[in-house]
Amino acid sequence: MKIESPRYTLMFGAVQIHEVQRVYEIDSGSKSITPDKNTETVYNIGNDIMNNIERRMAIVVLTKNESLKLLEGVISGIPHDCLIIIVSNSGRKPFDQYKNEKETINQFNKFVNRKIILIHQRDPGLYSAFNEVGYTDILQGKKVRSGKGEGVLVGLILAKIAKKDYVGFVDADNYVPGAVNEYVKNFDTGFSLASSPYSMVRISWLYKPTVTETSFYFSKWGRVNEYANKYLNRLISLRTGFGTEIIKTGNSSEYAISMSLAESLQFSSGSSVEPYSFLSVLEEMGESISIGNKDLKDNGVQIFQIETRNPYFRVYKKDEHLGNMLLSSIGSIYHSHICSDNLKKSMLNELIELGLIMKNTKLPKPPIMRPIKNLDFKKFQEYLESHADSLFSTHESMFQV
Repeated sequence: MKIESPRYTLMFGAVQIHEVQRVYEIDSGSKSITPDKNTETVYNIGNDIMNNIERRMAIVVLTKNESLKLLEGVISGIPHDCLIIIVSNSGRKPFDQYKNEKETINQFNKFVNRKIILIHQRDPGLYSAFNEVGYTDILQGKKVRSGKGEGVLVGLILAKIAKKDYVGFVDADNYVPGAVNEYVKNFDTGFSLASSPYSMVRISWLYKPTVTETSFYFSKWGRVNEYANKYLNRLISLRTGFGTEIIKTGNSSEYAISMSLAESLQFSSGSSVEPYSFLSVLEEMGESISIGNKDLKDNGVQIFQIETRNPYFRVYKKDEHLGNMLLSSIGSIYHSHICSDNLKKSMLNELIELGLIMKNTKLPKPPIMRPIKNLDFKKFQEYLESHADSLFSTHESMFQV
């Protein structure tokens, strides 16, 4: 991949946030050009480096009642050397959509023969595994809580058990398999450019088209992302005293994170997980560094934002769904301990103007799930493998990758 170097980098405590980088060639050849041969503004990352990263990466696909054709298309776009982990939250009644997903994946895998793990996040066995190791943050009643952030955490833990160094997240509602392939290549590129083992790569979509019966409109920003970007940027601006628009991926659902960073961060419930994955880094490694990991403090965190060449054609979401996403996303920022009172007032006023809340309404705080670094992974894995027949659709030598 041929990509421009960051035009600007914002320093926020021990966090480096790079300006969005533009891709000039998705495939720039088999071998990387060594740094002394790079121009000052363009990096050339060859397939040799990308393939090495992909062998060490898991891609988590989150799905909830999506079209089986879309799901199959998404996984077909993921490079072969990546481990695929599908976390489903699909309905089991009146018909079993999860069973249909298993049949689709098993049929697909007859032709590609690759490592795919499929698990349902509401399976009672998964609840028992978390309960067994005392990680109750993710539980509600007798099941894992039904939320996107919980699905992210399940996928992350499975990737950790599989000994992967990187984990990327993509949604299953993407119409273009080639776009998914590009996301992973962008993840590869970001991690190859990182000088710190603690890094994150976030996707900035070139366009998010709106499809009608008669036309396309290629909008630049998603509706929720626009607000998440605005408030995350204002949060930083008020802390530093300088205005900024550095964050362009505040609500990006396609992002990847190094395992060494992921296991040290908190995660938020539901759809607030996307802005909170950004916010958690700012909270823990910003001006007042509260995290106890000395190596993380010394190396700092690098966040890359990479613009795609492919637009993001996805399933149309109703306004009600987007309203709930917006409330959840802004709620995670609102309740952050680094969010000022004035910014909180601005958020509430805007939500009132948008008709999403009434006056004097309190924004609910999304549940926060503590870092997984102290989880007993060996015990968790032993429980999963002892119940693999009921928990997983493909489980032979599941974690021996």
